[in-house]
Amino acid sequence: MDQILGLKQLLILICILLAPIAGSAQDQPSEGQQINIVYGANFTKDESKYPGAAIFSKDDRQVQFEHQGADLYCDIAIFYQKENRLKALGNIVLKQGDSVQMTSGKIEYNGDTRLAKAYERVVLKNASMTLRTDTLYFDREKQESFYRSSGTVVDSVNTLTSEIGRYFMEQKKYQFLESVKINNPEYQLESSQLDYYTTSKNAYMYGPSTITGETYKIYCERGFYDTKVESGYGIKNTRIDYNNRIIEGDSVYFNKMAQFASATNNIKVTDTINKGVIRAHYAEVYKDKDSVFATKRAVSISLVEKDSLYMHGDTLMVTGKPEDRILRAFRNAKFYKTDLSGKCDSIHFEQRTGVTQLIRNPVIWNVDNQMTGDSIHLVSDLVTEKLDSLKVINNAFIISQDSIGKVGFNQAKGKDLYGKFKDNSLDYVDLVKNTEVIYYMYDDDEKLMGINKTICSAIRMTLENNDIEDITFFTNPDGDIFPPKDLPENSRKLKGFIWRGDERIYSKDGIFDEDDNNIELVKIRGVDHPIDLEGTQEDPLEEDPRKKDQPTTANKKAVLPADNSGAGKKKP
Repeated sequence: MDQILGLKQLLILICILLAPIAGSAQDQPSEGQQINIVYGANFTKDESKYPGAAIFSKDDRQVQFEHQGADLYCDIAIFYQKENRLKALGNIVLKQGDSVQMTSGKIEYNGDTRLAKAYERVVLKNASMTLRTDTLYFDREKQESFYRSSGTVVDSVNTLTSEIGRYFMEQKKYQFLESVKINNPEYQLESSQLDYYTTSKNAYMYGPSTITGETYKIYCERGFYDTKVESGYGIKNTRIDYNNRIIEGDSVYFNKMAQFASATNNIKVTDTINKGVIRAHYAEVYKDKDSVFATKRAVSISLVEKDSLYMHGDTLMVTGKPEDRILRAFRNAKFYKTDLSGKCDSIHFEQRTGVTQLIRNPVIWNVDNQMTGDSIHLVSDLVTEKLDSLKVINNAFIISQDSIGKVGFNQAKGKDLYGKFKDNSLDYVDLVKNTEVIYYMYDDDEKLMGINKTICSAIRMTLENNDIEDITFFTNPDGDIFPPKDLPENSRKLKGFIWRGDERIYSKDGIFDEDDNNIELVKIRGVDHPIDLEGTQEDPLEEDPRKKDQPTTANKKAVLPADNSGAGKKKP
């Protein structure tokens, strides 16, 4: 009986002794989550400083831990086995397979959450890039790392810096925020927010961004850039300074290798040397040809005598160096400036000569004077750039409505016409070869005296305030002044008379027809709807790296195409 009691007491004692151990075992992480000690070297404990921790320090070999495919090496480790976490000090090396290696001065690692916080000269490397920062958070569960204290990323092409950065390892993508810079031997990129793919070297910009190259400067607030070939596009508030021109538009594309830029929708191309401006809804700029092509409600705007000259055609083309610029307007060409407007099939302006040619069925209006002919040339003074003279070549005809009686038209015709401008208005007009005149004559009381109908070899018409003030006939004039009742209506118009007053252009908007004003703008590549990038966004990089990601400007609003190596190589 005593033996039985002794045995029972022994069993109870064993149970009591083992109970804490069993409880402790239940608190231990499962085998797959547990941080494993591979090499502990020297072991000690310091309950006053590190209660519940085992302290390991290196000998001739570093301390080593392993956890779910990652190995951690250090000089000293403070290991909290029950909590499945550790702190490591000195020459830290964290290896994740063969793809990722991180070094630092210190690290904290949690085996349950697989979160690491490394600090002091942190370096993260893989096959394609190296990241350096002071403090780095590494989420092995999500395969993401991020920093908030400034970092530098170096790959085979670029050096990137930012205040805040996140690296998505599976996508091989960086998200940079605040003071983002890409330094490249060929250019420098600065942005407030940028996504960068380490494989393709493509950058997506989501805030005010500037790219400065040797021969160009790009600004946009949302866009794409292929950093390998210096090609890309902007789709919000974009501007490119390129080849002595400033190119702006809803979407602007640039390709350095092709020496080409284009813009789509609400575009403006400014010649920084000649100060001319082209507006349209599509334009192309070719550097090697020093040319601009524009269409879709295209208009050229230049300054003449402190007054803007507006020139329109279905297509505008500017070619040549600044001193030899040639501007062409093709098909349904029109122009307008104060007191002078016109239209024809096409317009050709040459900077070197100052001559503007109106080709095929031209007509111009100087205030109320309509002039037509087979071809019309407007000549500018090369020094003052003021309008100097005009030529109407073959079948010259000038018509103005009788400004007093409003009963007919003053007319003159000849083979050619030569006119001289003074202060933006016609001063006199010479008509030569087979000239004819019909002119309504009034006395001082503005009573119609008669109608002058004369033919001669040449005439000069002097104008005052754009009205005919005097007519001089040269070489055997033949004609008479007819009382109005003696000259029938069908004799009051010269042969070839065509009044085109209903075509006259009265304003800068009059150069556009209905089709021009109803152009449907193309859908900008990569944009489904207007985007507000300036709205307040929550910080996409939380201090707690395991907190659910808040949507960033990039992934919440942006709809740029998914990254691929060909993105951005087409015209918008």
